[in-house]
Amino acid sequence: MGFLLYPGGSCRASPGRLGVAALYGDITDAMSARGTRLHERCFGFGMVAGPVLGGLMGGFSPHAPFFAAAALNGLNFLTGCFLLPESHKGERRPLRREALNPLASFRWARGMTVVAALMAVFFIMQLVGQVPAALWVIFGEDRFHWDATTIGISLAAFGILHSLAQAMITAPVAARLGERRALMLGMIADGTGYILLAFATRGWMAFPIMVLLASGGIGMPALQAMLSRQVDEERQGQLQGSLAALTSLTSIVGPLLFTAIYAASITTWNGW
Repeated sequence: MGFLLYPGGSCRASPGRLGVAALYGDITDAMSARGTRLHERCFGFGMVAGPVLGGLMGGFSPHAPFFAAAALNGLNFLTGCFLLPESHKGERRPLRREALNPLASFRWARGMTVVAALMAVFFIMQLVGQVPAALWVIFGEDRFHWDATTIGISLAAFGILHSLAQAMITAPVAARLGERRALMLGMIADGTGYILLAFATRGWMAFPIMVLLASGGIGMPALQAMLSRQVDEERQGQLQGSLAALTSLTSIVGPLLFTAIYAASITTWNGW
């Protein structure tokens, strides 16, 4: 019955998130560092609540977490239908065939060298973020012999640390060092954390390393704020949509790439 996961995953990867990102950029100052920090805090809260709720529901039935997720998605649907404002009221555009091209969302950035370079950095950072998304469970089981409970605790711990980093250090670091240096510091923290994780031999070692990985999250708000200032207000929604499209692309490429590398190296190199 495992084949049923594939259509489910396809539906979950539907372009709904692109519309949400574009709407978010149109009706809020979403690309400011403050707006991005709020977005990242919500992500961190989800990282905490998801494993906890999934674990509790899984105690009743292996089907329960999926029913709960479907119910929450239904609530999101109703919220979108009745509470979200229309950001382009009276400005509807006809659907054109060229708009169906998956690369069309990037055409607006042609000739904008700085934007293209920053979007490339964004793509790489999001691609790197797919490493734990694709391998955390497998790596924890193989290297540390973690069970499902410990894996859930580790994910919740990272969510808490990520939220704390966004709430407590992102703004002060960006204000003191500037966005460019904050971005560089975040990438250094991330890279150092991944290197240390590769050499970790005990399960407890992963938890202090999470502090570095969570601190690396200060780079993304700085990068998105830098991108925001490169485009005018009318293009903020397009920028958000393009970034969401890049994120979706990394969610396709990342798991394939990193699981292949892991499968090829797990039997020949254990980190030492």
